[in-house]
Amino acid sequence: MNVKKLHTLTGHKDCVYALAENPAKPGNIYSGAGDGMVVEWSLGEPEVGKLIAKVDASVYAIASHSYNNTLIIGQNYDGIHLIDAESFKKHSSLKMTDKAIFDIASYNKYLLVADGGGTITVVDSEAMAVKKHLKASDKSARCIAVNETLSEFAVGYSDHSIRIFNLDDFSLKKQIAAHKNSVFALKYSPDNQFLLSGSRDANLKVWSVNQDYELHTSIVAHMYCINNIAFREDGVFFATASVDKSIKIWRSSDFKLLKVLDKARFAGHGTSVNKLAWTRYQNQLVSCSDDRSLSIWEIHMMQKI
Repeated sequence: MNVKKLHTLTGHKDCVYALAENPAKPGNIYSGAGDGMVVEWSLGEPEVGKLIAKVDASVYAIASHSYNNTLIIGQNYDGIHLIDAESFKKHSSLKMTDKAIFDIASYNKYLLVADGGGTITVVDSEAMAVKKHLKASDKSARCIAVNETLSEFAVGYSDHSIRIFNLDDFSLKKQIAAHKNSVFALKYSPDNQFLLSGSRDANLKVWSVNQDYELHTSIVAHMYCINNIAFREDGVFFATASVDKSIKIWRSSDFKLLKVLDKARFAGHGTSVNKLAWTRYQNQLVSCSDDRSLSIWEIHMMQKI
């Protein structure tokens, strides 16, 4: 595997916590940070970012919403803002929580917002109104993964559990005692065969979706907390990001570790790697970190695997 760091993007004044790709423009990436700034970057000309929004609190979560071509910004201890992805003018806002907003996902017209109070708030983005509150734990809801094929979504919590909900009526379908610590990362494989989870316990776990989420394999993947998981679009590879300052590249077919991207070997991040986006723009991988920067990576296989 040949790995090359293409660019380091700077400009944020605090830790960068969130990344999202524009679904209509795969070369456009958004970042959100502790400085309250949301910035657009073009992977074709990445040197200069464009400030598109500034809020009064940290931004831990942003998401692209293709239903109405908006970018959703989670403002901690307040609510969400929808920004038009073309004009960057504010579309609408909804004050909905006094907790930290840790993740945002979307399905059709609905937004799913995970917060530090353990609540998933279902928002109708057309009416910009709360449709339902899903309160399954008193501990933080940290991450969301949507499986449209099975019409369900998974939520990882700080009570060490994963819960599976129905997308049709938002009912709770299953609870999994998944890890020994908070679940910070969840991602369905592109073929929807597996759900991958990463935790503060540094373990990567693989759950068989069609076997009622039976544990398929468990890997001690990092030295410290796993913050995020991202698949390449074709599903052949996936990457994990960790507090241990590294990014690891894995083969999806057998979950074999292929490469470690760190500061010593690849001039990687110097502190915690918080989020990843494996983009559709030339399959470039984007990472962001507590070191206030984004990195853009080119990853190629030199031979057939």
